[in-house]
This record gives sequence, structure tokens and C-alpha cells, in this order.
Amino acid sequence: MKKTFYSNGKLLITGEYVVLDSAIALALPTKMGQNLIVENGSDKKIVWKSYDFDGSIWFDDTILFSDITTKKSFENNSVKTTLVEILHESYKLNSDFITKSKGYIISTNLTFPKFWGLGTSSTLINNIASWLQIDAYTLLKNAFGGSGYDIACAQNDSAIIYQLVNEKPIIKPIHFNPTFKENIYFVYLNKKQNSKTAIANYRNKKGNIAKAILAINEITEALINTTELNEFAKQIEKHEVLLSEILEMQTVKEVLFPDFDGTIKSLGAWGGDFVMVVSRNNPIDYFVAKGYDVVVSYEKMIL
Repeated sequence: MKKTFYSNGKLLITGEYVVLDSAIALALPTKMGQNLIVENGSDKKIVWKSYDFDGSIWFDDTILFSDITTKKSFENNSVKTTLVEILHESYKLNSDFITKSKGYIISTNLTFPKFWGLGTSSTLINNIASWLQIDAYTLLKNAFGGSGYDIACAQNDSAIIYQLVNEKPIIKPIHFNPTFKENIYFVYLNKKQNSKTAIANYRNKKGNIAKAILAINEITEALINTTELNEFAKQIEKHEVLLSEILEMQTVKEVLFPDFDGTIKSLGAWGGDFVMVVSRNNPIDYFVAKGYDVVVSYEKMIL
């Protein structure tokens, strides 16, 4: 019997890093995501194939049930090691999928390019959690850590307000449909960032951030409620300055696009993946001339 599961990708618009310390964040699920197809197999093993958005196979391997139960690592295969780790943590939460099965044939299919950083891991974790009927936030925490906002995006089909209160996720779906969304774009920087490394760097530098968190919360509230493009851009710039001070890093606009006529905001780990661009004029030519040819409109990106 074939079972199919699907999860949305994600973009964190406000609260990167500080969401780990209970800041109120705005997150948006994307129109692109990943599915998981599970069929019955044999021989106490999982035959696994992962497809990129263009149909190419980026992972193709066999995982023995014994690899999962013992949490075996594979020195020359980091993808397989990570997948086994996720499945091992899943096994600890619900062992039935190993103890009561003969085997599986599993495939995953991304609808965005794997390197875009829209949630290859989080969509996989949420799909596995749905399949095995375990809590996705617990699985994420045990396997990788992180705030969990990406799991909330995977599970929701609208914008969300996300906050960690006593390490528990509080999710509030909201209506977020800016009247000026034709002025919002997402540009891929082609620099994959390691989230674990970025979070560790933040932990080392953050100091006393209580005031900054209050300011970020106010910015999140303002962005949700404003109907003016200028006000939206102003709040985005305030957010960038605050995080720049906390992280002791220059903003992405200062580093890469100082001559750009508009506002640019980092999304997620600073220095990689996507940035959000707010511009009165279509900015595609500017970014292509700079060597950044993946420029996605709000309409095409956001669910």
C-alpha cells in the first residue's frame, strides 16, 4: 500500500536567531516543498531514493533496519548518516515501523532546487513524523535542534506568528497579504550556510539581548499590520541594524549591494540562502548584472 505525505518549505521573515530566545517571529510557508512516498518492501531494509526538483536523483541507497536501530554512521556518506540519525530518533519515538515491518521502498521529491535552503531537512522530518505519527517538533529537537519554525511552516498553509515559550512552540496562523507584494522579491545568494554553525556563533556573541528582542517583537507586529511600502521597508532596515549589532556582522546590503536603491534583508542564517528585497522598481536586471540570477517574486514564492 502506497502512502504519500507532503510538507511546505519555509522562509523566516523576522526573528532569525533571536527566535531561539523567545522573540516573536513572522514566518511564511512557500509554494514549493517536498513529498514522501512510502511503499511496502522486504528484507528488513529501506530502499531509498531522493529526487531533486528536476527529477534528477541526488540520493540513492539502501538502509538496513539494523543500521537504524544501532544508529550506524557512514564515514564517506554524510547524507546517509544524517538520514539514519533521523530514522533512529524516529525509532526511539515509535519503534513499530521497524519491529512490525518487513521493509520499505521510499522516495522523496523536492519541488524546489535542493540547494535553495527552503527546508530540505525540515520537510523531510515533518513528512517522516506524519508517516510514523510522532511529534515533528520532538523529532527535530532530538535530531538537529533549532527553533522549530520550519516545522510550523511545513504544517501550515498560511503565514504564521511563531514563538518559543518555555521551549514550547506557540503558533498563530495569520492573514498576511501585503498590498505591495509586487514590490517584494527573494534573491538567492548561492552560498549555503550551516545552520548549526550560525546558531553557535550567535550563542557566543548575543550577550544581553532582552531589549533587542522587545524591539524585534515590535518590528514583527509593525510588518504584519502596515499597509505602506515605505513603512515596511523602514521596519526591515531597523531589523537588519539590530541583528547586525547582535551578530557583530555587516548587513548583506553593506557587504554585497551598497549601491542598491531599495531595502535588502537577510533571511535565516546570515550570509547565505535567500535575501528579501523590497524595491519600488523591478530589481531583476540589477541582481543579474551582479551575478545573482535567481530572483523570485513574492507571488511565485509564498503560499
